[in-house]
Amino acid sequence: MARAFTLDGTYIHLKADDSARTLEGGERFWAGIGERCDLGEGRLMGASDQGRDWDHWERHPAGDEILTLLSGEMELILDEPEGEQRVRLKAGETFIVPRGVWHRGLVKEPGRLVFLTPVPAPSIGLWTRTRRPAATEASLQGWRRPL
Repeated sequence: MARAFTLDGTYIHLKADDSARTLEGGERFWAGIGERCDLGEGRLMGASDQGRDWDHWERHPAGDEILTLLSGEMELILDEPEGEQRVRLKAGETFIVPRGVWHRGLVKEPGRLVFLTPVPAPSIGLWTRTRRPAATEASLQGWRRPL
């Protein structure tokens, strides 16, 4: 029997063949992201609570990421070739993060965020640099790194 679910506990993998499958979401999903090889091409859709500033920078070489803030307020920092750009998101607003741009979020008021992220298998992996990314590093592989 089909059942409804929430996007914080269950993510959706929208596959390149236009089919969809559910995956266990939340912290357990992200804890094992470096070892995942089951996502293939497509997009990952989910939701997460935004209670604190992101402790990492991330980027998505395979495509644009769509972020919709359902509640709260946050500021996205984008490390673009022309310099750092900041975009304020309020409840109900959506922003498209361009392909390959390093970005992170600062929480101004706790809330909930829905993400639609490109996930080809080759771009999944942790990036373990501790300094702020530089736009000149745009050709480096990886999609996420700590501050």
